[in-house]
Amino acid sequence: MTFFQEYGLTQHLAIILAIDLTIAIVLLALMRYLQGWSIKVNSSAELAERDNFAFGISTAGAIAALGIVLTGAITGEAAPSYLTEAIGMSAYGLFGLVLIKLGRFLHDKIALNEFAKNSEILKGNVSVAVVDAAAAIATAIIIRAVLMWAEDITLDTFIAIFSAFLISQLMLVILTRLREKRYAKRNQDASMQQALTQGQTALALRHSGYMIAMALSFNAASHFIVYDPTAYVTNIIGWCVFSLIMLVVLSLLIALVKKLVLAGINLAEEVEKQHNIGIAAVEMAISIAVALILTALMA
Repeated sequence: MTFFQEYGLTQHLAIILAIDLTIAIVLLALMRYLQGWSIKVNSSAELAERDNFAFGISTAGAIAALGIVLTGAITGEAAPSYLTEAIGMSAYGLFGLVLIKLGRFLHDKIALNEFAKNSEILKGNVSVAVVDAAAAIATAIIIRAVLMWAEDITLDTFIAIFSAFLISQLMLVILTRLREKRYAKRNQDASMQQALTQGQTALALRHSGYMIAMALSFNAASHFIVYDPTAYVTNIIGWCVFSLIMLVVLSLLIALVKKLVLAGINLAEEVEKQHNIGIAAVEMAISIAVALILTALMA
């Protein structure tokens, strides 16, 4: 390769990088304003005038989620033309943004169906905001995994991505229901969702850890499912089966590691009754750490 050829290639890659960065920055800014528009408030007023910490946490989760999704859209391979690169990055980015918003909507209406999330956040409920941010990040981790799994930009690709996305939302609902059942069993049939509306941040942190851990374990399934954009039923069954297996394995491993790391501590008492944020933070870290290790082993 001559000097001029090498210089031309470097210049081409630099322009591609500039295109990707520009689109990413525009989408990140758009996500910030979408947070306010979606619940019909002025985001600047909520963040800087009312000092609504809950709204800030929720917005932070949405922006972090979009950033995670965009890393899946950036493959590291330059497209043959600038227009193709711009179209591809924009398409995946916007599709990811729509899926994040859809995921949050489904999570609000199905998983956390006992209260109005937006109303709680506008009231400054930090516990609900923490769970909302974690749900967005968990959804983004899953979308990123599916984007890395899929190939090309076709209608079949988007159908495959959307199918895996729906399975992931089902897994989040199942996880939430299982955690609710365990909470009710230990607290005289009390509602975990109502506890969140009462501001139990420790409970929110622990549940957030489980959601993010489940999303990370979902990533492992992508290493076992062969990408076939036209095999709609096979893709859905494959993602569903592997996701359920990973959810069971993850739950068992987390329970084991918590018994070892937090031996001698009554976790239910500390987190659910004494609202010990420190213990909950350790539980959250353990859940994510176990999921990261499990995902690395499966890769």
